[in-house]
Amino acid sequence: QVRLVESGGGSVQTGGSLRLSCAASGFTYSSSCMAWFRQAPGKEREGVASMDLIGHTSYVDSVKGRFTISRDNAENTLYLEMNSLNPEDTAMYYCAARSPGLCDGDWSFNDWGQGTQVTVSS
Repeated sequence: QVRLVESGGGSVQTGGSLRLSCAASGFTYSSSCMAWFRQAPGKEREGVASMDLIGHTSYVDSVKGRFTISRDNAENTLYLEMNSLNPEDTAMYYCAARSPGLCDGDWSFNDWGQGTQVTVSS
């Protein structure tokens, strides 16, 4: 079955950086739309970044220029490089997958990891 395991979260100060990883198994990772979501306390889960099988990426406006999504299809791993972090980025970050195909701006996903916590202090 689909398994997504996030890692790399932690606590940093404003302006710091973190790199999240998502190890994927149980499905054809290389042909899937992959994404990162986040959910802050008291807020709805929001899509942060997505990347499809042909490398097209999409980002929520609040992270453009600061976050970079990438994927290693040989290692079945998704990454999220986060720079210039600020307290508004504090949230639980989740990896999500959808097979097969392109992301096409569709933020509906069926498969989720357990999440990794990111906390940014001022």
